[in-house]
Amino acid sequence: MKARRNFLNILFWAVISAAFIGPGTITTAASSGALFTYDLMWVLLFSTLACILLQEAASRITIRSGKNMGEIIADKNRGSRGMLFVSVLIVLAICGGAAAYEMGNLIGAREGALLLFPSLKKIVVPVLGISAAMILFVPSLKFVARLMGSLVVILGLVFLYTAFQIAPPVSDVLRGLFIPSIPAGTKAPWLALALMGTTIVPYNLFLGSGISKGVKQVSEMRFGLIVAILLGGVFSLAVIIVGSAVHGEFSFPALSEALSNRSGVNGNILLGTGLFAAGFTSAITAPLASAVTLKSLFGKRDKKKWDYNGLYFRLTWLGVLMIGMTFAMIDIRPIPAIILAQALNGILLPLVSFILVYLVHDPGLTGRTNNIWNSALLGITLATTVIIGLHNLAMAVTRFLDIEFTRPQLAFVVYASISLFITGTFYWILFRSKRT
Repeated sequence: MKARRNFLNILFWAVISAAFIGPGTITTAASSGALFTYDLMWVLLFSTLACILLQEAASRITIRSGKNMGEIIADKNRGSRGMLFVSVLIVLAICGGAAAYEMGNLIGAREGALLLFPSLKKIVVPVLGISAAMILFVPSLKFVARLMGSLVVILGLVFLYTAFQIAPPVSDVLRGLFIPSIPAGTKAPWLALALMGTTIVPYNLFLGSGISKGVKQVSEMRFGLIVAILLGGVFSLAVIIVGSAVHGEFSFPALSEALSNRSGVNGNILLGTGLFAAGFTSAITAPLASAVTLKSLFGKRDKKKWDYNGLYFRLTWLGVLMIGMTFAMIDIRPIPAIILAQALNGILLPLVSFILVYLVHDPGLTGRTNNIWNSALLGITLATTVIIGLHNLAMAVTRFLDIEFTRPQLAFVVYASISLFITGTFYWILFRSKRT
């Protein structure tokens, strides 16, 4: 009975893994493996641990205070102009970003489905959208979360099986995991930051905090959350290993061919199943995260309509899903929307992280003061989110102006310097305010 309860607990929290393992993660991790074999695996390991740290903090605050992050932000700043600015920024970044990237999730799921069933080209996106809506209409958040967890497990097993068939040298994998290095070339720093950005996702913090309200014990949350995110990290590491089988320029056809050659199984089946599971799960969790975020900010105004089965909640996720379906069906890439989403998320990720670190150091919410090691780890993670945020902003600006960085190492040094200054100042103000 206890084993079954633990398994269901892990499946429930695997919705977080489902949210960050999407087609973008598959592409980024596989590209990393194709270009640099195992050299950037340490980045993914660090990102996974940072994700656990932030998600645990967000969920712990919710369980111990009885309020999710959005409700706490609203209560602490009710009626202030600052609250209005933060709320508008969060709504634009979360919902706008989710709507823009929902298209990518559906296109990724579509490409995976077409590798399995090529004849479904004309109807696959509508079928995917309707299927996602039917799942989101299920009147049980716990059931939806567990279903997403099950699909992530299928995705992970596909790539784990293939990674074992590739049989990489254990010493090379361990070196890539535990010895940090940035390979030479202009693409390595960008891929390193992209790997972090696909794992540490701002709307996941609201999603994790929102679904924590039904959890009674912190220990129960920690077990399920840590195991689920670690499994997500392991699955992503398996994708890097799979990508290392590609020789030459990375592409999905090249990856499919490498899978066929190295595993003995039809590469279209393996890649199609993995891409479909990654895209479909993210196509459900992105609209869900948007609705959970808006509910946490505005739910107190009309609790019945913002309930999981309420009108406003459903209209939010339905709107995000419909926008993504529309762009995916006409196959138009809304570049301005994606650029805006990148810029807003570049601001939102460090902003939400700063708010989270501030809240987690409030004994009135957490029930205790964080020890020095926990504070130090949160500080390192916070500095990392600032670097990712600066990178996202820079990428949005360069894409808008149609220019390209030629010295990414210098840019990374600038990001790191700014991040250390901002994070150090924040912690100095934080601990000074606690003493006074």
